[in-house]
Amino acid sequence: MKLNNNASPKGMCIYRSITGAFFALGGLKILNRKYKGEISERTGHVENVPENSVWVHAVSVGEVQSASSLIRRIKSRSPYPCIISTVTPTGREMAQKLLSGIADRIIYSPFDSRKFVTRSLDSIRPAIYITMETELWPEILTQLKARNIPAFLANGRISEKSFRRLRHTKFFWRGILNCFAKLMVRFNEDKEKFAALGVPSEKIIVTGDCKVDTLLDRRKVTGPEKWSWLKNGSSPLFTAGSTHAGEDEIVISAFRMARRKFPGARLAIVPRHPERALMTVASALPYDDVHAELLSRIDPEHNDADIIVVDKIGVLFDLYAASDAVFIGGSLVQKGGQNPFESALFGLPAIHGPCMTDFPDTERMDSMGAAVCVHNDSELSRAWCECVDPENVKLALKNCNAYFNTLGGAAKKTWSEIEAYMRSEE
Repeated sequence: MKLNNNASPKGMCIYRSITGAFFALGGLKILNRKYKGEISERTGHVENVPENSVWVHAVSVGEVQSASSLIRRIKSRSPYPCIISTVTPTGREMAQKLLSGIADRIIYSPFDSRKFVTRSLDSIRPAIYITMETELWPEILTQLKARNIPAFLANGRISEKSFRRLRHTKFFWRGILNCFAKLMVRFNEDKEKFAALGVPSEKIIVTGDCKVDTLLDRRKVTGPEKWSWLKNGSSPLFTAGSTHAGEDEIVISAFRMARRKFPGARLAIVPRHPERALMTVASALPYDDVHAELLSRIDPEHNDADIIVVDKIGVLFDLYAASDAVFIGGSLVQKGGQNPFESALFGLPAIHGPCMTDFPDTERMDSMGAAVCVHNDSELSRAWCECVDPENVKLALKNCNAYFNTLGGAAKKTWSEIEAYMRSEE
């Protein structure tokens, strides 16, 4: 296939010089150590991939969850084979969990270097490329444009932090973003940010959040049984999901306050990064009235821990199903928050801090009673106690269901937009 070299956006020469220098100076050895030798596919050596496929790229766990419902839609409604690529090993594990037997291949994405991307595209020869959320790799997008392979952004979003960074080099990212045939984004706030970076408004379509569709599917087969043993009889189980440094102490303080009303209550803390688990346990050491332990060290038959620190991945969604009240991490520190939908699917209002900029629809969740904003430990403790009050449980479930009735269908809308574009190009 003849390449259209004029498709390269402004700034690609600089970008290619930087990536070329990195690999020329031993970058591959560094990455080989980081990924423990799993670099064959990452350097473009991909085998047994069906041609003319839809290639969906999802960097890690969250993006794979977003991609899951879209891939299921593609496989059920089109003749295209479908492959999914990830960057992280945890993303690959989640892809295998959610999409084994559905996706035709699960691979690692190539490093964004000219040589590796060229080799990968020569092997895969996709008909369509879809990247999820905020995965913007200049080299692969530029080469797709040059090969006339349509690229789409699905479930697009830009955090405030990323937007500020991209805006400083808008001249470069305008060209990269316009390599996309269409950008399907979650909410109007996302559309406004992409437009401010120079993407024509007619290219940007608001479709909603694909992750909601995936979570709705998962809820159908998820119950409290798996983690119900963490509870202490009929006493409540509070869960703090995806916490960041600086939040563990606040969460533990709120839990100690809540125990004055519910002495038998337990707390499960799920650090956003499992390697922080021991530090989270250490946060409870100054207190004599609570005992913290790693989940991996607890015997289900003899569990006497007051605080269970989860040091495993892929646990949180099932854990919410067994919980009585939750806290959404990354929101009492400047991290933009974490996904508020997962707990609300089980009728548990997403209690969160004021920093939820990565999930702008949280304000609407607050207004509908599907989420609650708190600012400190005492407010968090009060919110937890109110959530487990029997009079509030049914109301919370009603509010959460009402919120989700306004969502859903993003995967269908996304694939419909892609299909319409492909028909228009025939």
